[in-house]
Amino acid sequence: PPPGRGAWAVGRERLRVAATTEPGRLRILGAVLALLVVAFGAVTALQVDDRAGAADDVVHRSQPLSGKAASLYRYLADADTTAASGFLAGTLEPKKSRERYDRDIAGAARLLVEAAADTEGSGASAAELAVLNEQLPRYTGLIERARAANRQGLPLGGAYLRYANQQMTTTLLPAAERLYEAETRRLHEDDSAARAWPRVSIALGLLALAALGWAQRRTYLRTHRVFNQGLLAATAATAVALLWVVSAHAVARSGLNDAQVHGQDSLQVLNTARIGSLTARANENLTLVARGAVLTEDADPRNRKDKYDTDYAASMDTLTRSLAAARDRADDTAGRVPVDEAIARTGEWQRRHKAARAQDEAGDYEGALGRILGPKDSTDQAFDQVDTALERALAHEEVEFTRAASAAGDALRGLPLGAAVLGVLGAAGAVLGVNRRLSEYR
Repeated sequence: PPPGRGAWAVGRERLRVAATTEPGRLRILGAVLALLVVAFGAVTALQVDDRAGAADDVVHRSQPLSGKAASLYRYLADADTTAASGFLAGTLEPKKSRERYDRDIAGAARLLVEAAADTEGSGASAAELAVLNEQLPRYTGLIERARAANRQGLPLGGAYLRYANQQMTTTLLPAAERLYEAETRRLHEDDSAARAWPRVSIALGLLALAALGWAQRRTYLRTHRVFNQGLLAATAATAVALLWVVSAHAVARSGLNDAQVHGQDSLQVLNTARIGSLTARANENLTLVARGAVLTEDADPRNRKDKYDTDYAASMDTLTRSLAAARDRADDTAGRVPVDEAIARTGEWQRRHKAARAQDEAGDYEGALGRILGPKDSTDQAFDQVDTALERALAHEEVEFTRAASAAGDALRGLPLGAAVLGVLGAAGAVLGVNRRLSEYR
């Protein structure tokens, strides 16, 4: 007897026999068309769901986390600035200064808890959060020692304050900056994932349309019937799904572009500007605290300068450049007005600082202190005005970003389910259309 054949060989033989008759060819054609349309719907649902999830993450996870990281940096920098201002005010720190410092530390601690809960244990962010959680209590302990010594009139208080500032500028703020950069990278990754075209889905959609068109032309040539209702319905469902995919992604990409150009880019330069203003203010205060005791490192002693005054100049340069970039990116009056105000107040701050430094270098320490911390026409007043203007500008750009990015997510919402439903309907139409032809052979 002949040897037995496997199931695969038997299946191939039956398929070959079926392909020699028109009913068999129609059954194969119906199966292929249904498979193509269902595959198009399924792949579209999967790919669009991924992109819709990425767009949603941009609005509700990545950008908020990036904003929290920037706010954490600002809280830490402002706490350091406020501590130095309170120290300069005298042996008894003003109540307003103490309350502001406490709010900054409490805000930083709260954001550390929220960031730890939201970062989902990502490697880079988790490492920076560990550093911040470990070092923040040490910093606050040094500040309390500086305050205690200052209240007793001991010069050791200034040394403790400078050491606390060194820990802030060399450990805490760099860790907060790296955390901000890590979360900003994740924001860019989510943004890129949401922008990506679903190429496999579009390719399958075009292939399904081409196959449906060929099947209808084949039916017309063999029967001279212009329309096959089932195949026509399948073609319509596939075309609608494909057009929906292309148009929805075009709208989503446009929304994400608007969010980046009119929100995300502006937020980054405004955050940089605010960080520059805070570090400039901290260094300005420490210039009077140190009284020239801390100099820049240089091989030639004659070239050494006051370290804190040098750092102030560098931070002020960052502030002015960032404000100019933010002014260029502001695309409406509501965004330009606070930036223009910040630019004007920064210029006034620089003029007042120059006058204060001139008095300090002339030996009039009390006069310089009044220009730094005085209630009227002081750099402290100018700094507060700059900070308030930057806060208004940041709030406006956050609203613009959320509006544009939410519109991008809305464009993709409902598309995964719709594509899946249209795929099933298209496959059913293809099967019914082929079955209509098969019924003519019975």
